[in-house]
Amino acid sequence: MATKGRGRGTGPEPDLERFKALLGSKEKFARLHFYVQDALGGPNATVWEIARATVTDQSKTSFGQLRVVDDLLTVGLDRDSEKLGRVQGTIASTGIDQTALTTNLNFYFTEGPYQGSTLCIVGRNPIDEKDRELAVVGGTGVFKAARGYAVTNTLSFDPVNNYGVLEYTMFVSYFDYGGGHPADISQD
Repeated sequence: MATKGRGRGTGPEPDLERFKALLGSKEKFARLHFYVQDALGGPNATVWEIARATVTDQSKTSFGQLRVVDDLLTVGLDRDSEKLGRVQGTIASTGIDQTALTTNLNFYFTEGPYQGSTLCIVGRNPIDEKDRELAVVGGTGVFKAARGYAVTNTLSFDPVNNYGVLEYTMFVSYFDYGGGHPADISQD
């Protein structure tokens, strides 16, 4: 059964050929460094609870809580610095004895050299620890067939305003499927 190939062909065969060409392309590497503005409360919250288990209220770790995220991604530490995109996905509180999240986040670049591309990270995120590692498991646009890892840290959290800033450094490999792509986003 032939299906429309996302506007690139009339069926799956052109997409299969593009995929074969992609995997035969030169592998590139990038170090990406940026900040996530995490508003957990207030009128402009970007993190919302969508479900909780019956044990969540009694849990010291919020075990069983499920939230959706649509955070701002910036070049600099300040929320008013240059915007790069959004971080969208789900986070679940999955640690019974330790505060740990299971994350599924898509970094969607709306500005800059990777505009229109995404990177997807997943994994266990023990939020009270420093230099937490998460897996980069894929991407789209410039980052087709991406893989690698991300290191994240909570740089600040304001409990009064329920607002945090997270730092991410990603080490990513991907295939150059045509055209030169910049190697880094960083304000270091």
